Amino acid sequence: MAARMQSRKSGFLERTTASFVDALEHTFYAEETARAHGLLQRLDPRVKLLGILALIVPAAAARSFAVIGCLFAVTVVLAGLSRVSFSILLKRVWIAVLLFTGVIALPAPFVTPGRALYQLPWLGWTITSQGLASAGYLVLRVETAATLCVLLVLTTPWNDVLKALRVLRVPVIVVTILGMTYRYVYLLLQTAHDMFESRRSRMVGNLTGRERRRVAASSAGVLLSKTFDLSSEVYLAMQSRGFRGEVHILDEFRMRRFDWIMLAGFTLVSAAAFWWGR
Repeated sequence: MAARMQSRKSGFLERTTASFVDALEHTFYAEETARAHGLLQRLDPRVKLLGILALIVPAAAARSFAVIGCLFAVTVVLAGLSRVSFSILLKRVWIAVLLFTGVIALPAPFVTPGRALYQLPWLGWTITSQGLASAGYLVLRVETAATLCVLLVLTTPWNDVLKALRVLRVPVIVVTILGMTYRYVYLLLQTAHDMFESRRSRMVGNLTGRERRRVAASSAGVLLSKTFDLSSEVYLAMQSRGFRGEVHILDEFRMRRFDWIMLAGFTLVSAAAFWWGR
């Protein structure tokens, strides 16, 4: 028991460093998936963005479990054809969304009026069929929409996603902020990882609870200071290289026959889901 408590105390820096490494590994996996030779990777980013939005909207508006389930099945098929690991989707999307949305939907079976199905003993709470349906709709809709969004991010380089957003007339300032946030959040993660790794390499013995809190507070302060300095330096560097508000990338988007066919397919599936999900 004492050894277990000692290991728990000494594992603060190790756990923090491991969390940074896990975030960086997730980024590397996303970049590798975006370079794979899958179905969605072959599409023009504008087609992917519009097509996935066309599937999300009917999934959120449908009033039929069968229609939402079919859209979720289409999403799973797209993931398989795009060589996206189902284990990654299970761990990072499906289970996480189920737990988060399940907590939000938990009161619905008890507070939604309707036909009573069961009454919990001792508590006296009544579960209604309408409440269960409402909770089921919420969970299934969020699972489908979240999976589609993750597919877009995993199968498309982030710069292409940002450029495709301009097709929807998203303001330039929003696109720029998203691009800079994505680009430098991992740089800050790497900086934080190096800080904790260097402190761990110089540490002798175990830290007390007070010392662990002091390390966390001082590291957060140093990281915040570096963030402000980096933001000023990056903005000045961008201005010196000609940045005037619009972000340009070297890759030019070109629509091919396959892109038009897939866009028509997304449109047909979306229209059919709207029709049957009314």
